[in-house]
Amino acid sequence: MYSRMLCFLLLFLVSCGEKKIDLSGEVALKPKEFLSVFPVIPGNFQAADSNFVKLADSSKIALKAILQFVPDTAVNSLTGKDKKALFQPVGQILKEKETYLLVNIKLKHKWVMAVIVLNTKTNAYLASKLLLDNSVSDEYVHAVSVNREPTFLLGREKQGKDNITQFTRIGWVYASDVGFMVVINDSNETPSKSEIINPIDTLPRKYKYSADYAQDKKNFISIRDGNKNGSYEFFIHFEKNEGACIGELKGSFIMKDANNAQYRFNGDPCVIDFSFEDNEVSLKEQGNCGNHRGIKCYFDDSFTRKREPKHKTGSKR
Repeated sequence: MYSRMLCFLLLFLVSCGEKKIDLSGEVALKPKEFLSVFPVIPGNFQAADSNFVKLADSSKIALKAILQFVPDTAVNSLTGKDKKALFQPVGQILKEKETYLLVNIKLKHKWVMAVIVLNTKTNAYLASKLLLDNSVSDEYVHAVSVNREPTFLLGREKQGKDNITQFTRIGWVYASDVGFMVVINDSNETPSKSEIINPIDTLPRKYKYSADYAQDKKNFISIRDGNKNGSYEFFIHFEKNEGACIGELKGSFIMKDANNAQYRFNGDPCVIDFSFEDNEVSLKEQGNCGNHRGIKCYFDDSFTRKREPKHKTGSKR
């Protein structure tokens, strides 16, 4: 009798110690509780659009719970304002300054995988990025590979003519000053078929110089509002010599005076001057930007500001 009571007491204590975390969002979550549902990823990580849904933990995190740690604007960029979005933890990569949370998101007609970056010490939100989408219907296999750095290598490939695999691989890393930036751009596809991803297209454009500047669809610079007046986010893409030499860079700059600015990032030898005049922006490469372009082309060019698209308004009858 005594032994039975002792066993019952031990089971009761264990069950109390394993109290289930409420992920409904109806109660305040402690950061430690929230992070505990993301298993640690000890090494490299790989997933494809065909299998990433199966890689998540069975735990379900409600939208209200996610919003306790991620701003609604950032969540909207991942969910498209789907109020019934459901999140499932895949894993976490813990670094000294940042914690990377891999999460699957169930939306109305599809699943996506994303990474959310938090400050390791304060748990404050830093950035997020979509990685995979299982609704993409093309001839490619889409995949993500993450190393310990971590670099997020987004790739797509398919069998082409003569049984040659055609591929495009774009590597992204998080940098504290600029968010996610491209560090690898590798492809054996012709430029006309290789997708150009503009990572800042949806950011606000209320500041004086925020706009799209272009020569054509393959040679352009997008400029968007920074986190304070006088600072800007930018994304440059150009293709020279019929696509034989490609350059691409995402970063931020601060205005030095009314018409001039400069990109300079700690640890990157690349330095670019920006000059604004009338409806044009001119670029002049000052440092060594070879990590962001081909050998025989440079960030030296001018782009014309594009007109903002006019929104149609309904007429009164």
